[in-house]
Amino acid sequence: LEISTSFFFFFPSQTITGNFANVIHGLNANHLTDQVIQRSKRMILDTLGVGLLGTSTEVCHKVTQYSKIYSSDISSTIWGHLDFRLPPLYAAFVNGVAVHSMDFDDTWHPATHPSGAVLPAVIALSEAFPQKKKISGLDLLLAFNVGIEVQGRLLRFSSEARNIPKRFHPPTVVGTMGSAAACAKLLALNQLKCKNALAIAASYAGAPLANAATQTKPLHVGNAAKHGLEAACLASQGLQGNKQILDMESGIGAFYTDYNPQALPTLQSYPWLLDQQDVAIKRFPAHLGTHWVADAASSVRRKLVESSDNFLPLDKIEKVILKVPEVKYVNRPRPTSEHEARHSFQFVACSALLDGSMSVQSFTSENIHRPPLQELLGKTQLEHPPDNTPSFESLYCEVSVTLRDGNPISHRCDTFYGHWRKPLKKEDLEKKFQSNASSVLPAEATEGILETVYNLEKVDDCSVLSTFLSGQSDRPLSEKLRFL
Repeated sequence: LEISTSFFFFFPSQTITGNFANVIHGLNANHLTDQVIQRSKRMILDTLGVGLLGTSTEVCHKVTQYSKIYSSDISSTIWGHLDFRLPPLYAAFVNGVAVHSMDFDDTWHPATHPSGAVLPAVIALSEAFPQKKKISGLDLLLAFNVGIEVQGRLLRFSSEARNIPKRFHPPTVVGTMGSAAACAKLLALNQLKCKNALAIAASYAGAPLANAATQTKPLHVGNAAKHGLEAACLASQGLQGNKQILDMESGIGAFYTDYNPQALPTLQSYPWLLDQQDVAIKRFPAHLGTHWVADAASSVRRKLVESSDNFLPLDKIEKVILKVPEVKYVNRPRPTSEHEARHSFQFVACSALLDGSMSVQSFTSENIHRPPLQELLGKTQLEHPPDNTPSFESLYCEVSVTLRDGNPISHRCDTFYGHWRKPLKKEDLEKKFQSNASSVLPAEATEGILETVYNLEKVDDCSVLSTFLSGQSDRPLSEKLRFL
């Protein structure tokens, strides 16, 4: 790193930061491939759905109440609220918190939650433009994908980033940078201002992983969206930062012990990372690592009940062994809150054994504290095989239930349904979105979002999306949904 930094000192036009600024500034809609458009629309739909559902959570209510102290002549939609708006920065914050409030949002590899840090920011910003300056659906898609791309590229500058994190929560670092890049793109900032947006965003970056499994963790994604938007707005006003923020050990390199930045590919036939690496979309709201556990435990339950008249023989279970990677913040033997339960291998395994599957309702207080589940938790142990590495690309889970007669029943899950190797079918993604969104919005607004997202690259004015997100569903609105 010292050699590359000194090299860039003598040839400042060749810095990694300058290279990123050139790419952010230079990418245009013609660079988007069909697969990137389709995958990003799936991400957008899923993120809007989990964000709408998340508006009903306690943590989202708290940050909404807090944000009401801010007012501005310019305002943006708060998802799920017809009569309440906030300044763009705080709309991005509240909607970002909603997206991550239940840990139901998408996950990428190397590990981060890419969409929640970017989508609330670009939607809030799109509403702040003057009426005569329409932001099209294609403008929104391009900015969103620039924000996703920057996150993926930064994560590939470190080998340790490929594993499940131990010290800081990745969206607070790369998500903040991605939000800044996406907003810089939507604002059409020049290359110098793109550099400054990245530099400013870096000074907002980082939050410790110790707040996982608490109400504070969703703030990480809300802050990433808000701070990235703020960085881009400050850069647009001429605020300056270090022009080599991505090149230096004391820049973004401060977060990684093995930071090794590389130049991006040329703009000619630009290869998007989302073309190469899809995201995982969750079927239930919990840490991604627990999804292997749920599928394995559900399979074990099916084997157990086959010989017990479709009833789990709880009294005959001696012990439950979970073979999982060592991830300390998802090792919670006795979770007491919904946030702890969402970060507990043990809880998800026992819930799936008892119920056969996981859902939004699995994490209610009543379900967490029911006696049969508490009894099963007391019989559950973790093992960490050396070959089970803590990476979302390679980890596995084996659930083994030993009965009192000594008979073990086990199942191993290498790839759960929803992982990028086994993506959700379109109809299952739609069911998830409709279930989530319809808990907050009327049916016409829910269907309006679905139609808008599926046709986003053809939408003339993306403000129609915000109108649907607020819950407005009057008939005349459909006339606003004009395609290019």
